[in-house]
Amino acid sequence: QLVESGGGLVQPGGSLRLSCAASGLTLNYYCVSWFRQVPGKEREGVSCISISDGSTKTADSVKGRFTISGDKARNTVYLQMNSLQPEDTGVYYCAAEFEYCCSGPEKMDYWGKGTLVTVSS
Repeated sequence: QLVESGGGLVQPGGSLRLSCAASGLTLNYYCVSWFRQVPGKEREGVSCISISDGSTKTADSVKGRFTISGDKARNTVYLQMNSLQPEDTGVYYCAAEFEYCCSGPEKMDYWGKGTLVTVSS
């Protein structure tokens, strides 16, 4: 089970840190991705991390503003989001895949229920 937290309302230019806590699975054996979705659009990959070796990948749209990290001891993945803009608004989901890494949403094995991020003045 994956549970996201940390979403909320923030003004443009602000920051949030999202958490993805796992139970029943050890994230060290998985790649974990953050996706976001707004109504009427497809789910977009934001960033992903291989917990075991620490390698990451980040979408160009958020590069330099968002940072993904993992805490093996807490079995949790974080997404630090800085310089947030209105276009970052959406529901943010974390997902885990076992066999591959940084794949599309159709390849994920586990999903959280999402946390809403709203960037507005």
